[in-house]
Amino acid sequence: MTQVIRNIGNIGKIPDLRNKLLFVVGMLVIYRIGSFIPAPGINYAALRPLQDEAEQAGVLAFLRLFSGGALTQFAIFSLGVIPYITASIIMQVLAVVVPRIEQWQQQGAIGQRKINQWTRYITIGIALVQSTSLAFLFHNGGGGLTQTGIPDLLPEFTPPRVALVVLTLTAGTAILMWMGELITQKGIGNGISLIIFAAVVSGLPAQLSTVRTQSGWSALLGVVFMYLVLLVAIVFVEQGQRRIPVQFAKRVVGRRMTAGGSTYIPLKVNQSGVIPIIFASSVLYLPQLVVVAFPSDGWGASMQRWVNDHLLSPSDPVYLVVFGLLIIGFAYFYTAITFDPVKQADTLRRQGGFIPGIRPGPQTERYLARILSRITLPGALFLAIIALIPAIVLAQFIHDQNLGIFGFTGISILIAVGVSLETMKQIDSQLMMRNYEGFLK
Repeated sequence: MTQVIRNIGNIGKIPDLRNKLLFVVGMLVIYRIGSFIPAPGINYAALRPLQDEAEQAGVLAFLRLFSGGALTQFAIFSLGVIPYITASIIMQVLAVVVPRIEQWQQQGAIGQRKINQWTRYITIGIALVQSTSLAFLFHNGGGGLTQTGIPDLLPEFTPPRVALVVLTLTAGTAILMWMGELITQKGIGNGISLIIFAAVVSGLPAQLSTVRTQSGWSALLGVVFMYLVLLVAIVFVEQGQRRIPVQFAKRVVGRRMTAGGSTYIPLKVNQSGVIPIIFASSVLYLPQLVVVAFPSDGWGASMQRWVNDHLLSPSDPVYLVVFGLLIIGFAYFYTAITFDPVKQADTLRRQGGFIPGIRPGPQTERYLARILSRITLPGALFLAIIALIPAIVLAQFIHDQNLGIFGFTGISILIAVGVSLETMKQIDSQLMMRNYEGFLK
């Protein structure tokens, strides 16, 4: 503990690092303030029913998680950074099928600037569509986002008023995207990740308070213990790597002979991060958006009841099985997108590198693919367990079916720990460069 306090004091001794951390904190404070400033023209009396509806498990609870509660306030930052995340995923998927984007990825900093610019364009387009959808949905009682319906949030539903709300929410997303890039450039850590971190962590105190109110201090201590166990497990798995050794032969470049060396390819156990959970959650809530178009009686009402009872309840067996399988499937899918054994083997061959005991070319491709497949399975199972187990355990403590704020507890902790580890690594590197001892050993 004394060493940790000393290391924290070392941060204050470095003006540049101290200023970067203060800049990050200032930006996150601005973000949290903006999450409580409502958009113009909103019926404030209808916000309370909207917040109560978000306590139910459903797509509204999922969206509220990543907006830090801004959605249920219909604030200027209601969309959060979800449009940016979606745009980034779209660009990664398109890089597999669009040769031009693949060329940009291979052009270094110049190509990355082009990719970032198109990501911004797609983000603004997605934000426009989503903000327009929210305006119409909340004018019509919530549409497919709610189960019981809410009062009209936009009573003055005129084209100028709708345009003002849409532009406000879209501008809020653009501001968050700009703030995230500023944090990345002038602060410490990845800006977008830190904004998501602030959003999901802001809901943890409310979860603990609800547990204590409904089930007492013993249940609260049990939940805190579960959180600590999850934290240790996530740190253990997130730090886990399979290091594949690589050797480089001596090469003649011009009139010089470059010395060979050895390094390794780090393959993380959880190569895909939290993206599979986001994908799976989005797909899982598509049926709710579809069944609202069915008739309100007869077979349509039966389908709506089945979806609400089985696909929206975190404690239902159907939900657990479908959600778990989707997470595992998307983990394999996203890992295949982000790490291509063929490209990696070709890069090694062109750089004069090889894996000891494995011939360059097709054998290296097959070897990397086999290793990647073997470590992806435990990583995918880990993600499924983190996403599902907390909801099951919390259901035993909460004597209520309103599990909306608890269904994504595992996701919250996974994001919080992952972002914290990456940020601590960057702080460590800054301390080590200035001959100070870091936090991580």
